[in-house]
Amino acid sequence: MKNQREFINLRHLRVFCEVARKGGISAAAETVRLSQPAVTQAIAKLETTLDMPLFVRSSTGMFLTDGGTIFERRANRALDLIRTGCSLALSKNGRTKNARLHPFDHLITSTQLRALLAVGEFGNYSLAARRIGISQPSLHRVARELEKTSGLDFYVKTAQGIELTEPAQFLAQYTRLALSELRQGFEELDASKGIDSARIVVGTLPLARGFILPKAISDLTRVRPGVSISVVDGPYNDLLHGLRHGEIDFIIGALRDPVPIEDVEQQELFRDRLGIYARSGHPLTQKASVTLADLARYPWIISREGAWNSKPFRSDFSTRGHCLFPGNWWESSSLVLLRGDPPPERPADDDLKPSGARRGSPRPESAGYRWSLANTERPIGITTRTDRKPTQSRKAS
Repeated sequence: MKNQREFINLRHLRVFCEVARKGGISAAAETVRLSQPAVTQAIAKLETTLDMPLFVRSSTGMFLTDGGTIFERRANRALDLIRTGCSLALSKNGRTKNARLHPFDHLITSTQLRALLAVGEFGNYSLAARRIGISQPSLHRVARELEKTSGLDFYVKTAQGIELTEPAQFLAQYTRLALSELRQGFEELDASKGIDSARIVVGTLPLARGFILPKAISDLTRVRPGVSISVVDGPYNDLLHGLRHGEIDFIIGALRDPVPIEDVEQQELFRDRLGIYARSGHPLTQKASVTLADLARYPWIISREGAWNSKPFRSDFSTRGHCLFPGNWWESSSLVLLRGDPPPERPADDDLKPSGARRGSPRPESAGYRWSLANTERPIGITTRTDRKPTQSRKAS
């Protein structure tokens, strides 16, 4: 059943929403320009796919069941998102002469959108065809049909392969958001039958990986053992792209000021600050007070230049005395590496590490920070899309 849900038939979705709106087969048939038997068949196929009755049939009309009411909300949002993607694609059509004047969402098919996403993902017709399970000639034909339907150029050949044009990128983005809405609709239908099928995708930045997220996952799975959680890490811009395209539910980590783009919002959880950590038994842990000169005498493990938590370290030493800047350090952006053992040529008790105070020390046996870094406080929290309508599982997370 899950395979049938992967990319639901758009025509069935449109028919379902219209029957729900009109309250009957005959009125909906006129609007969607299909015969009454075709409308009846579309509803029956959708109910089979979802394994749930969506309507109560009576002599006075068709009325949504509880499950139908749940799914209608998601279906309408999904269709609205696809319509928005089509509108934005038209607005970015450049000099294309054959482009339609109005959104073409009611003309496109699920297969055309599947092809669009697959080509955008792989940049190659052969790989894209394999991804969606059709032959390369069939995929190529479907891709061109989408261009013909819209009157837009969606694919361009480059030295690297096949790339999506700007209009195609807008349509692809909103198609992914529509698919995210439908997936949440499926989860809500399952929840109404007592099945917890939620899959939450979390984008995580370095601080959250070692401190916030493990506890949050433990707490959530204790309450909702059926929930699947997928954790994605990577550079902030990559995670933001995934969030805005519906591939990630939320990002947890350091917040940005200002908010990076208007279609996301941020919620602060707490504020973090940097401190300097030393291994247990480090000579400096025996001193009652530590000076900058003391710190400069020892090797350091620091984040790579350009990283946020590297700047205060470098500026602190530079501001207070250029001659004291440490000459012996190694750089890494890997929190796993920072928690590990130092290189064999470095004495284990000679390493100092700037680290977030709230994330805990780089190793369990480390001493606390011994030198505060000025102006290092920053907000830590959650970033989400502004228009999201989370399921109960996502609210709980």
